[in-house]
Amino acid sequence: MGFGFNLFFILILLPVTGILLIAWLLFRKKSIGKLIGFIWFGIFGLVLFSSTIKWLTSKTELDKEDYYGEYIINREYFKGQQSDWQYNRFRFEIKENDSIYFYETENNNVIKTYKGKINTTDSYIYKSARLIIDMEQPTTHILTSNPTTYRSSWSFYLVFNSPKFNNMFFKKGKWKPIK
Repeated sequence: MGFGFNLFFILILLPVTGILLIAWLLFRKKSIGKLIGFIWFGIFGLVLFSSTIKWLTSKTELDKEDYYGEYIINREYFKGQQSDWQYNRFRFEIKENDSIYFYETENNNVIKTYKGKINTTDSYIYKSARLIIDMEQPTTHILTSNPTTYRSSWSFYLVFNSPKFNNMFFKKGKWKPIK
């Protein structure tokens, strides 16, 4: 817990519990024992509740293995013709042998494949691994720099800064034709 909880625990909760324990030992009243139990049950409940909320809302911590998979344009951020066009033209795959295959496509047909290798930053530097891409030259304008990884509670997405298209948002997923 945080500094405020520790201060509350030491300066308020322990002295109040001590006083109530002494009063309970002296007077042997059940109501004092119930009050002590109620206070501590409430504290444990609050700690359990706040720990659960923190776990549910904390950002995903990524490892290198989390990046493996297929990626498609995330059409949910910017809907319309441009994102549909990008969705049908660009996708990539990161394989477990640390290779990346970036595909320029015409809907379902692969027109050109760019190959490269991936690595991640050390986990002792950052809480979550960051993706580093080393592409064979020549490469596409989309992969001229490493992506930025944005994490949420249960997922993540990658943003590439393309000189031609600006930010391109990719998420994990299988390509399917647009209906």
